[in-house]
Amino acid sequence: MGDASLSGWMRALIDYVRSGEPDLTNRQMALLMLVYLTPGPHTVRGLARTLGVSKPVVTRALNTLGALGYLRRERDQDDRRNVFVVRTNDGANFLEGFKRYLRAGDDGGDRPIVGQRAKEPAYAAR
Repeated sequence: MGDASLSGWMRALIDYVRSGEPDLTNRQMALLMLVYLTPGPHTVRGLARTLGVSKPVVTRALNTLGALGYLRRERDQDDRRNVFVVRTNDGANFLEGFKRYLRAGDDGGDRPIVGQRAKEPAYAAR
């Protein structure tokens, strides 16, 4: 990953932090993207296996994402013992907004971050 990729990711994260959207942990974001970007059905057990974490870790992340309205649990109509993790409109809208931050970060080039001084040319330091 080059410096340009890291700079784009940094700009996207700064824009996201400034947006006022809820701060998600890396685990929460990974879980959210896993449910939205991979085919289901998704279960706590399967998500835990894919992420390489315990089921309680996934459950805690789901509690937070559920409270935000980004994911929800739904009982399997065929076998009521099974619970699936499903997408919501709020979660889809959140990820669409996050994609805009990523695109803007990629398009940012070398633009300075607001509140940060632009780099001075090397000759100016002499």
